[in-house]
Amino acid sequence: MVKSELRKKYKELRNSLTDNYIEEQSLAIANRLLSLPIWEKSYYHIFLSISSKKEINTSYILHILQGKDKNIIISKSNFQDLSLQHFLLTDTTVIRPNHWGIPEPEEGIEVPIQKIDVVFIPLLTFDVSGNRVGYGKGFYDGFLAQCKPETLKIGLSFFEPEDQIDDISKSDIPLDFCITPKNTYTF
Repeated sequence: MVKSELRKKYKELRNSLTDNYIEEQSLAIANRLLSLPIWEKSYYHIFLSISSKKEINTSYILHILQGKDKNIIISKSNFQDLSLQHFLLTDTTVIRPNHWGIPEPEEGIEVPIQKIDVVFIPLLTFDVSGNRVGYGKGFYDGFLAQCKPETLKIGLSFFEPEDQIDDISKSDIPLDFCITPKNTYTF
């Protein structure tokens, strides 16, 4: 299938999920992350969930990162140039939903992309080769292209992979891992 068909399919599948299912599966994904060889790193970029889009609840992962005393990076979206600005999450960070409902920091300590060691990536679906389908704006492709080559890219998905995404482009950045409630995929 092509990305546009997959976006439609997985948005519909996600819309059918109950709040209870989302919480249970989000916790399962967070617990599965504990077995990955990523915990010696320092700077972890994570997305803050958009509950109206029935995304994975990343608060469980945030608690793990805080418990391990890691530097947590969150982003602010610029819809003019489709870029992300990255900030250190601190006790004083004020987070508010933007015009599109994305929880974002109002301001804070900006962190250069080159410091980021691990990126947890929102997605709608992925395939067995580590290719992913997001919402289609390209925010993460642009961001990931600027990361250092050794930055680990970890997708988080409620669903198991598709066999293939038919319209992958050269600008698409593949995942290193993808975590589902039942499996850990390494690419």
